Amino acid sequence: MRVILASPEAKVWSSRKHIPLGLGYLAAVLRDAGHDVLIYDAAIEDEPVTAYIDQAQQAGKPYELIGITATTPLIPDAWEMAEIAKARGLTTLLGGPHLTIMPAESLGPEYPYVDYTFKGEAEHGIVEFVEALENGETPEDREIPGLNFRRNGEIFVSPVSPIIEDLDSLPFPAHDLFKIDHYTNLQPLTDGLDPNARSFTILTSRGCPYKCTFCSKPVTGDTWRARSVDNVIAEWRWLVQDLHATEIGVTDDIWNLKLPRAKELCRRLVADNLNTVEWTTVHGMKVNHADPELFHLMKAGGAKRVGFGVENGDPWMLRNIIRKGQTLDMVRNAFRWSKAADLQTMGFFIFGMPKDNEETMEATIQLALELDPDLANFMLAGPFPGTKMWDMIQEEGNVFANDWGDLAIHDQKARFTINDGQYDPDLVVKKWREAYRRFYLYRPRRVWEKVSKKDFWMDLPATVANARRFFIGSDDQTADVAQTPQVA
Repeated sequence: MRVILASPEAKVWSSRKHIPLGLGYLAAVLRDAGHDVLIYDAAIEDEPVTAYIDQAQQAGKPYELIGITATTPLIPDAWEMAEIAKARGLTTLLGGPHLTIMPAESLGPEYPYVDYTFKGEAEHGIVEFVEALENGETPEDREIPGLNFRRNGEIFVSPVSPIIEDLDSLPFPAHDLFKIDHYTNLQPLTDGLDPNARSFTILTSRGCPYKCTFCSKPVTGDTWRARSVDNVIAEWRWLVQDLHATEIGVTDDIWNLKLPRAKELCRRLVADNLNTVEWTTVHGMKVNHADPELFHLMKAGGAKRVGFGVENGDPWMLRNIIRKGQTLDMVRNAFRWSKAADLQTMGFFIFGMPKDNEETMEATIQLALELDPDLANFMLAGPFPGTKMWDMIQEEGNVFANDWGDLAIHDQKARFTINDGQYDPDLVVKKWREAYRRFYLYRPRRVWEKVSKKDFWMDLPATVANARRFFIGSDDQTADVAQTPQVA
């Protein structure tokens, strides 16, 4: 069967783009099962998906199924893509984080063009699903775990969300199907973009046992599962030696949960001469599963930059609201050890969690200045269904959003309020912008670091636009408290 696996485009300010690795895994298992797969990532395509559908139809080799992945902010775009594909006769299947949290929503009467949804890890289920279609069967009759459907107007939701225990049993993602030259590098926008990078990502484990209140990990779950070091190294070798990667991003939720395994992986990168390509921890790493030796081994293994989820500078907020499972001393140690190993550092900070106030946000700014990472990413807290934070807001406040697309975290607006008489969403945006100014603009060394780089001047209009967004802001970046919270 000919299958399209698609990802809608994230229409937010960030121009950072890296491959949708989840589609790479699905493409790999389908290809191994004998199917013809196209990966369509709207973020890097010049043509709409209909161009590929129509070309295949005209060539007499039509696509029969489209599988679309979606996070919560992208679900409206996924619905639109499904409607277009359905109009051309394709079976439509939606999966990914939002569909795992809300599998029945997209099967409602408002979305007749969505045939099926899937929740959880789909590598096993999608192969059986496509096999059923190819054999002319009705997939729902096979009782595939994770598959959701409608029948005679009634919606049926799978009682389980599949988790794959043996990750080594999966083929490597179909990295060769990505148009890698169309992607930018893995570093955040504030570090500039390399248009010539061949930036691949790798996932060495899935899941995270921690319970941060802002985090939604519906697909991979709370159970941490690791690939063997041998299996990871084999994929790493393919990326470096065969696909000529110029940088690699480790995208695990928590790749260093087991410290001995993390160290062994670094040692193997050295032993197998795979440390010639720089790599970075894209989503950060946990500060409480590290020691000085790990960072020295990472440096020897080719690591360029490490990121840490610092989140907040107030101990009470970390312990009682964010529930991060770490202390500020752990954070300080991790930054000190990584700098001693000559690694670049990146810190992630969140403004506007429930109960955040001027004092706690000031503590966050002060901590960022104290840690002084090479890059500081200050983000506004975004409410997402499936998180403890979402439940808290539903009980104690209101969401400012007309639809799911309004919840894009990089859109940099206040998205909710807490009705406790103290939480001020406009103050949150003010302090967030103040953090960028104090970290990057008010310190001469930081200003020189930026203006002395070639990329600062290469795209000056974009540089000016981003400076305005971060440092000055606009009227549409304040809380619209008059907005009706339709998605709540």
